[in-house]
Amino acid sequence: MQQPVFIVGHARSGSTLTHRLLASDGESFSYFLYWETFFPSLLQKKIIRTLGWVDKHLLGGPIKKRLEVWDEKMFGKYRHIHDMSLWNSEEDQFVMRAAFVTQQWALDVPMMDIIDLFHVDQMPQKKKRRWLHHYRECIKRQLLLNGGNGVHLSKNPVMSGWVESLIEAFPDARIVVVMRDPTECIPSVLKLVEVTWHAKGWRREDFEKSLRMLTDISFDTFRHPYEVLERHPASSRVVVDYRELTTQPRKTVLEIYHRLGINVSKTFDNWLLAQENNERGHNTRFEYSIDDYELSRERIETELSDFFDEYNWPRESQS
Repeated sequence: MQQPVFIVGHARSGSTLTHRLLASDGESFSYFLYWETFFPSLLQKKIIRTLGWVDKHLLGGPIKKRLEVWDEKMFGKYRHIHDMSLWNSEEDQFVMRAAFVTQQWALDVPMMDIIDLFHVDQMPQKKKRRWLHHYRECIKRQLLLNGGNGVHLSKNPVMSGWVESLIEAFPDARIVVVMRDPTECIPSVLKLVEVTWHAKGWRREDFEKSLRMLTDISFDTFRHPYEVLERHPASSRVVVDYRELTTQPRKTVLEIYHRLGINVSKTFDNWLLAQENNERGHNTRFEYSIDDYELSRERIETELSDFFDEYNWPRESQS
């Protein structure tokens, strides 16, 4: 396993768009499709892929058609928030779910004041190594499944609290940090988890404390990757500005490749050219308001003041 690429940054900051643009370069990268994260075993995935081939080429695809109906029923009404599907590239932290080694469990049930799987870098060394060993083994299996030659490509906002552990487990790791105005992405995440918890029958009073914990974690998500990378100057990294990603996607991707020392094939560059207009101005129809939460622009601008200075994000006093 050589020089894996890990995309981190606050959720709703453009990390999914970055991941899927890079994942379209199938000649360079290996990654998990969402359905593959449910099956950590290499044998399981090989059997399922074989059954998929039989279904498509010998039976005419009846099983795939039924799965597509289920996929649309399950994820269709939420795709304006996050484009999720069994066949999309997705966060590989889901593959660790069966071992309870993922913050997703803390997001499924509003117990973030009790379950903290974000601050993995602060965990006891023995436990941290065990978790990262499991993650590394899951990646090895996926690389073998995809032919063994690609570079592993990972996108996990929750792993913004794992950056030091990732560098320890993968010393040649390359880190991509996606940055977006926190007054936009923090309330967007709070709204997203609120919608998720409401859909599962939880009431606002049931998850109010978890929302406050998630707010605190949001500030850590901005600071922690920077602090870790300052301590590891030799680690390869690139910072992506959400505004540049959505206005100049091809230029941004080419800059990522340049900074990380990855060659761009002519085929992929042509694909980027064809996609330029589709991805430019990338946006969702997801509506949210900072006023819905115990959070203010003033607090965000104060706690992350140095980031506002560095990225020239608009301040309330300027509006």
